[in-house]
Amino acid sequence: MCKIRFKTNMKPIRLILALCSLAVAAAVSAQPDTRFNRAPLQPRPYAELPIGAVKPAGWLNEQLVRMRDGMTGHLDSLYPQVMGPRNGWLGGDGDVWERGPYWIDGLLPLAYILEDRRLIAKVQPWIEWALASQTADGNFGPVTDRPAEPGLQRDKARDWWPRTVVLKVLQQYHSATGDPRVLDFMGRYFRYQLAQLPRTPLDNWTKWGRVRGGDNLAVVYWLYNLTGEKFLLELGELIHKQTFDWTGAFLHGDHLSRPYSLHCVDLGQGFKEPVVYWQQSGDSRHIEAVGRAVEKMRHTIGLPTGLWAGDEKLRFGDPTLGSELCTAVEMMFSLEQILQITGGREWGDYLERVAYNALPTQTTDAQDARQYYQQVNQVEVTRKVRPFSTPHEDTDIVFGLYTGYPCCTSNLHQGWPKLVQNLWYATRDGGLAALVYAPSKVETTVGGRSVVIEERTDYPFRERIAFCVTLPGAGKRATAAFPLHLRIPGWCAEPEITLNGEKVAFRSAGEGIVVVEREWRSGDCLNLTFPAQVAVSRWYNEAAVVERGPLVYALRMNEKWERHAMEPEKQTLYGPYYYEVTSDSPWNYCLPKANVRPEKVAESFVVEDAGEMAPYPWTPDGSPVKIRTQAHRIGDWTLHGGSAGPIAFVSSQQMYMTPEAEWIELIPYGCTTLRVTEFPVR
Repeated sequence: MCKIRFKTNMKPIRLILALCSLAVAAAVSAQPDTRFNRAPLQPRPYAELPIGAVKPAGWLNEQLVRMRDGMTGHLDSLYPQVMGPRNGWLGGDGDVWERGPYWIDGLLPLAYILEDRRLIAKVQPWIEWALASQTADGNFGPVTDRPAEPGLQRDKARDWWPRTVVLKVLQQYHSATGDPRVLDFMGRYFRYQLAQLPRTPLDNWTKWGRVRGGDNLAVVYWLYNLTGEKFLLELGELIHKQTFDWTGAFLHGDHLSRPYSLHCVDLGQGFKEPVVYWQQSGDSRHIEAVGRAVEKMRHTIGLPTGLWAGDEKLRFGDPTLGSELCTAVEMMFSLEQILQITGGREWGDYLERVAYNALPTQTTDAQDARQYYQQVNQVEVTRKVRPFSTPHEDTDIVFGLYTGYPCCTSNLHQGWPKLVQNLWYATRDGGLAALVYAPSKVETTVGGRSVVIEERTDYPFRERIAFCVTLPGAGKRATAAFPLHLRIPGWCAEPEITLNGEKVAFRSAGEGIVVVEREWRSGDCLNLTFPAQVAVSRWYNEAAVVERGPLVYALRMNEKWERHAMEPEKQTLYGPYYYEVTSDSPWNYCLPKANVRPEKVAESFVVEDAGEMAPYPWTPDGSPVKIRTQAHRIGDWTLHGGSAGPIAFVSSQQMYMTPEAEWIELIPYGCTTLRVTEFPVR
């Protein structure tokens, strides 16, 4: 067995710069592949494959099928006042801002990944109207503001921000179809931007274009790589100049330690901008900034799910404060961009933490409702008023079609499909990379040879991953030579790598990235094993959080779901129905101080595997893995307005605690709706 060790405390900047050097050295063609950046942009080690090249399998395919059959595939009928024919992005007199484009930003990749003709047919009118709306000066989209109407956004029609979302949509459409109209359309629009931004900057109509300028900038660079038009680099500099200074905020500002300083989703969307711009600047400060941001958030606003307390304004990381669903999907998209650009192992780790913890729990199993805010310690989902910074009457935490605020109803759809897209990358040295793990299949051409690799795994629940190679249409003795890049998670100290049951040679492409380079044959199976150990981390007020591999674990509670009709006068704003979730389970547990000491963790937490994997594992009963441990109940820890009441988590606090310990069951956070994740320690 081939065993390798990696340190887990590497500095992001050192890794990133090393990888960029390797990428430059790997450029062997006189005609460089511009997917990895056209000069003078900094070379990037990885690039997305065309939409459709990566297919989900196993539980991930089931996830996308449920989206198809649920809200994502039917939002035009479930939310007709916004997503129906009145939408301004279909030429109607209704909503003209971000919600329609948001939906298509997730529906389009879902449609093409699943090759679903019905969904593709729903997407196409939005594409055609956007393309046809372009005027002689290069602008496009709705331009007419109309009087207010409940539940609709009929003003700010000329705002830059919703156009940026449509640019993301069109970029994906080109990836899926190769439609040449997109390139000409974007070229004319970006010339329009270059002419207009000096007079009407990104924040001319709203702040959103300014704080979220990184999305606009990324599409500009994408087009530059395809066309080489120099004016796009001039536009890139202008967009960066007009975008909120995320680099300065992360390096020198107090935004991440000052409550209410930023909007929670703005942070998720803006997080990528320093790294996106680094491609043009080459200034290491822009890379350093995002690493510093992660370090700061960990000790201030951060939550163990990889997100932060932000209901909608940033808060300190109290486990009963909210985290918005839009934050999860936008942070995932930012991390996917950063991972491609830098190749840093830590960004794959971070992406998996958000995707496999925060994302699954914020929609219903049937994908017919979603939750606006989630709580890390969430022991009751009801309409009781909670101390959120931006409350929406009493609807923020219940599951509904558009309870809380409808932006998440529109925006949630990009999370899982874009994760599928980022499971596999093309590599600058002519191979493939698997930097995020999930059951999937990639079918592409490498070195002129058709290659199919099936990724067979129950990851993130289990530790083994098999990559099985097929060379379609090739004879039994045919081979295909290419490198395969693999991420070794930072939490895994002793990974195991074998090929067809035997040890295999590999090289390093930077800390945490290994490369297996060989003549591959049909039937080759490369096996990875990432032994995962239980670990205990400390969070808000020294609360203890149980982790194993990429998963955070939380207390399993009995969950009673009840569906209710919304009051008629509130249905326009919050939807026709909602779900409440309650429990008769005790939840006010603390963990014994002795059990969370590093030397005691292995014997104090018992990992149990349920055996057969459920088709859809993100439920309390579907979880294939659980952890049992002992805990005491704290009698004085009670409900406070429907949330777990305030408590000093530190061990010195004197509160009534049951003398006898009892066994409790922890399951993956993403499998829960009700839970305690951050435990006091006594």
